Amino acid sequence: MLFPVYWMLNVSLTRDQDMRRTPPNWLPVHGTLEGYRAVLHQQLPYLGTSLLIGLGTVTLTVALAAPAGYALAKLRPRGGGVMSFVLLVAQMIPGIIMAMGFYTIYLKLGMLQNIGGLIIADSTIAVPFGVLIFTAFMSGIPDELMQAARTDGAGTLRTFWSVVLPVSRNAVVTVSLFAFLWAWSDFVFANTLDGGGANEPITLGIYHYIGNNNQQWNAIMATAVVASVPATLMLILAQRYVAAGVTAGAVKD
Repeated sequence: MLFPVYWMLNVSLTRDQDMRRTPPNWLPVHGTLEGYRAVLHQQLPYLGTSLLIGLGTVTLTVALAAPAGYALAKLRPRGGGVMSFVLLVAQMIPGIIMAMGFYTIYLKLGMLQNIGGLIIADSTIAVPFGVLIFTAFMSGIPDELMQAARTDGAGTLRTFWSVVLPVSRNAVVTVSLFAFLWAWSDFVFANTLDGGGANEPITLGIYHYIGNNNQQWNAIMATAVVASVPATLMLILAQRYVAAGVTAGAVKD
């Protein structure tokens, strides 16, 4: 599983004249940073756009999913079971079908090639997952904790904001991480809704770079390496929170 990652790093440091060498160099014997110089010169705008879309998707997803999970877990509204089933069904819809639906809507609203439109589209994948994670996690919060907050005069919103949300840190980190990763790696929505625009994410940047420079594989692989760094760092830093957030609610007393 890790061999493609190793080969991506190796090729990103390999000179053009050594690229088709037989047998290949298993290590960059005559390493070069030309590919990374090309990335910094040509790909930074795409990276910035992806970062903006990812952070926007995280913000919108948590803002929608956390209150919804709280309502399903603790307020138990009528039809909550049906809503949970609908969220599961929503995750089964292929992305390309949703992308075509968004294209029709955005065409009428004039939102094509728009960062806000991409944030909304990417959030439709992350929000159902986020609601399920928050519901499972918040179901495990003791009712006595919430009752104590009500005894102190806190209303429903205050209880959620001051008590439930701080306790749900692991779930917040888990949902935020997966929402960012989905937005960062999205290609279908980006290509359908923003192809050819001025605000293309890094996935389209790599795609177009391959099409225009299919001989400069060190630069292509260097772009892939740089695009993988933010996601890798987030996974490393948030690993223990993700493990706790995903498994929360799996065991009941």
